[in-house]
Amino acid sequence: MSIPENKIQMLLVTGGCRCGKSRFAQDWAEQQSVRRLFLATAAAWDDEMRDRVKKHQAERGSDWTTVEETLDPVKVINRHHDQTGVILMDCVTIWLSNLIMADLSDDQIRDRVNALVGCLARAACPVALVTNEVGWGIVPDNPLARRFRDLAGMANQLLAAAADRVVLLVSGIPMTIKGR
Repeated sequence: MSIPENKIQMLLVTGGCRCGKSRFAQDWAEQQSVRRLFLATAAAWDDEMRDRVKKHQAERGSDWTTVEETLDPVKVINRHHDQTGVILMDCVTIWLSNLIMADLSDDQIRDRVNALVGCLARAACPVALVTNEVGWGIVPDNPLARRFRDLAGMANQLLAAAADRVVLLVSGIPMTIKGR
């Protein structure tokens, strides 16, 4: 499948926490199609997280179909990519933490990220992914946090290499660092 020059097939949106990544990705997706699928990777384990999920759902409104999948986004993308106009996966780093908590090895997680990259290359619709840039702070003081940071860096590099466009948000300001 050939993609027109002005068409982005895969958008990766990255930045620090609460910098506007999700809003930017949502706005982009809403410009792509009226048939929109939101691929939610977060599990609402506590009241605070349930409140966050409700807030995000309200911000998206009823124009979105939401599919929650904490461990296997490839399954969802494969099932829906040819039936929707755009997919927004939010968020890669939460998905990675879910995989860590599911006791997958680093090699298994790398395989899952590579499977996601391959799936995105075959998707019939544009896909936006939101991820956190977590490596700019101090070196974490414990092995689990360092492992998470390292896996997030690996995943972000693989996804950015495959993306048509990568946008970094800083304080709500988007900066294109790859593509147009």
